[in-house]
Amino acid sequence: MENRPPFTAETAVQKVQAAEDTWNTRDPARVALAYTEDSVWRNRGTFLQGRPAITGFLTAKWQRELDYALRKELWAFGDDRIAVRFQYECHDADGRWWRSYGNELWEFDEHGLMRRREASINDVPIEEEERRIFGTRPENERGVPFPLQ
Repeated sequence: MENRPPFTAETAVQKVQAAEDTWNTRDPARVALAYTEDSVWRNRGTFLQGRPAITGFLTAKWQRELDYALRKELWAFGDDRIAVRFQYECHDADGRWWRSYGNELWEFDEHGLMRRREASINDVPIEEEERRIFGTRPENERGVPFPLQ
């Protein structure tokens, strides 16, 4: 399903869930197709432009962030913009687990492709027993807010 601006509450939620589902594939080329050819990103302190740069960034990310699993939640929306809060968990090559909390600002073109993404993210070390995010969100949890802690 393709959602294009202007967004409604329903289509904004659908857009966020579609992004979560796609990112959870950990397929950089597939994820990059949601962005315009010249999409501009700020991810933490990294600045990118264009699908090839996004694909390269995500490839490196998922080589470092192993068993990555993500939850996104709609925070706010406007005609062509969506604000999201998210959490993801992963472990590094040494087996240390992390939970990352963040906020994203998204801006879309008229075709529903993201032309701008700004992400602010904080990492918290966790023990494996503290994990709460496992793979793709089950159907019965879609649309249910994810707890902050």
